[in-house]
Amino acid sequence: MKFLDQAKVYIKAGNGGPGCVSFRREKYIEFGGPDGGDGGKGGDVYAEAVEGLNTLIDYRYQQHIKAKAGVHGMGRDRTGAGGADAVIKVPAGTQIIDAETEEELADLTEIGQRVLLARGGNGGFGNTHFKSSTNQAPRHANPGQTGEERTLILRLKLIADAGLVGLPNAGKSTFLSAVSKARPKIGDYPFTTIHPGLGVVHVDGREFILADIPGLIEGAHEGAGLGDTFLGHIERCRVLLHLVDGTSEEPLEAYNTVRGELEAYENGLAEKPEIIALSKCDSLDEELEDLQAEPIERATGKDVARISAISGKGMIPLLRQIADAIEADKAAERGKDARPEPAWQP
Repeated sequence: MKFLDQAKVYIKAGNGGPGCVSFRREKYIEFGGPDGGDGGKGGDVYAEAVEGLNTLIDYRYQQHIKAKAGVHGMGRDRTGAGGADAVIKVPAGTQIIDAETEEELADLTEIGQRVLLARGGNGGFGNTHFKSSTNQAPRHANPGQTGEERTLILRLKLIADAGLVGLPNAGKSTFLSAVSKARPKIGDYPFTTIHPGLGVVHVDGREFILADIPGLIEGAHEGAGLGDTFLGHIERCRVLLHLVDGTSEEPLEAYNTVRGELEAYENGLAEKPEIIALSKCDSLDEELEDLQAEPIERATGKDVARISAISGKGMIPLLRQIADAIEADKAAERGKDARPEPAWQP
């Protein structure tokens, strides 16, 4: 299945059915009067987050979504049937944006969330509604109202607890494949990863979701390389794992390049908790590991983990550190939500 994280669709709610002009025609009823029924309401258009989807590829081929129109009214005061609703099924984490106003209409982050995007038109009144003492035989009815229509942009941002960042070939995909059952493409050339991937990581009875995105290079926020398009997929992450290639000639420069792109992208990525790890340490001895890690530790004031996804060195302690950081962020969020409002004072 191809990965598609953005799509543009046109939606149209159903028109209301027209009212009916009809008169009673039963035998032996001399003054029957009008009996035209109302038209049915047009169908609405909804968006719903459903389980089992992780891409918007369906909307590359289906770009027009229309609800059914209401049925016209009929004689004997019969109201027309309402039109069937249309439902846009999207993966959790999808933002829905109005293409014209750029207003965010919804952000579906949980399975089962449902939002109304376009309301169907009401059905028209039949001629029964217009009878009166002065108009006992009305010969007109209302047409149905037009359903709403709009063009939308669907933008998927993967929901993960932790996100992997780093330069191309920093070992992100290898790390993901080593700690989860995800099987991303791995190669010894830049930009092997061309779309984001997710994996579920288990450690000490705990689990979290880890997201891998294509590597960043200097100028990514200006479109260099694959650009920063995929950074949106780690906006929802609680923790960032920054991998630095331990075999690179300038590890501090590599770290600063990625940090610069995160800060240029904004949207709060640079403020997220960050864990730094020196990858590919199976190729280094302890002295060279320290030599590569020390400049980063001095510049950031943080400890740099020494790991190897191939040999397994340092992997379990690092996963525990990530799980602890995720739990700490969740606890801080719960504490913020539970903070009582200040008492009212005159």
